[in-house]
Amino acid sequence: MLQLNIQNETSRLRAVVLGTAKSNGSIPKVEDCYDPKSIEHVLAGTYPKEEDMILEMDAVAKVFEKYNVKVFRPDIIENYNQIFSRDIAFVIDDVFIEANILPDREREYKAINNVISQINTDKIVVLPEECHVEGGDVMPWNNYIFIGTYSGSDYADYITARTNVDAVIAIQELFPEKTVKSFELRKSNTDPKENALHLDCCFQPIGKDKAILHKNGFLVESEYEWLVNFFGKENIFEITKEEMYNMNSNVFSISEEVIISEKNFTRLNNWLRNNGFIVEEVPYAEIAKQEGLLRCSTLPLVRD
Repeated sequence: MLQLNIQNETSRLRAVVLGTAKSNGSIPKVEDCYDPKSIEHVLAGTYPKEEDMILEMDAVAKVFEKYNVKVFRPDIIENYNQIFSRDIAFVIDDVFIEANILPDREREYKAINNVISQINTDKIVVLPEECHVEGGDVMPWNNYIFIGTYSGSDYADYITARTNVDAVIAIQELFPEKTVKSFELRKSNTDPKENALHLDCCFQPIGKDKAILHKNGFLVESEYEWLVNFFGKENIFEITKEEMYNMNSNVFSISEEVIISEKNFTRLNNWLRNNGFIVEEVPYAEIAKQEGLLRCSTLPLVRD
């Protein structure tokens, strides 16, 4: 059996689900895209090629191997995008929560049965139907759970609005001893530079007390300021609109010292090294074209 344990984003990683780019399917039609960035690349003829994305994900798998992390991969569904395993489920403490995702993606969840079958069924939670949530919006941070949401009355108009207030309330009820803090995110179906698809597109805690942050991803300035005060200004790497668009906040921590990052994130990677982090650089620019990066394609199961 798998003894799940996720208290935060940065403790030493022991087991993880890494998505797969194999048999990723053909280039989607514009009307079938889930986010504005994919649309942009479909229209420009620059949508990523399967063989390039497989190489990128293999580079991440090699880093996990180097640090002795147990890696699970999903079963391959023919002609189907299974890169973003963070969307389909997430772990808080020792509880495995199935995300209520876009209905088309239910098959993705079944494809990680090799993992689910090893979890005590008492520890698997399916939220009520009215709760919409994806793992990219949920960040356990010790006594806190940070959740990105959108509560506008036009929620249904945004395919980019992935986590609703019902889900925030349900998670608070599941973990009454923790403080759930929700953040309203800026959404756009058409402009990827004005769209924070998930909380991890504009914020991520790193190390023991630091964070990567993008102010414009937050709709409510006071919520952004709360995070600045929580981590302390001197501990924050503020990314630009262009860097958010390139997913600079979507790195992934193997431990408090080691971070996997995209090799083109020059400014961020220099800052991380100057602040004592070991940066494992990988190529991930092709996968980034689908508005997801390293955190999106990983589902941590066990951290120390």
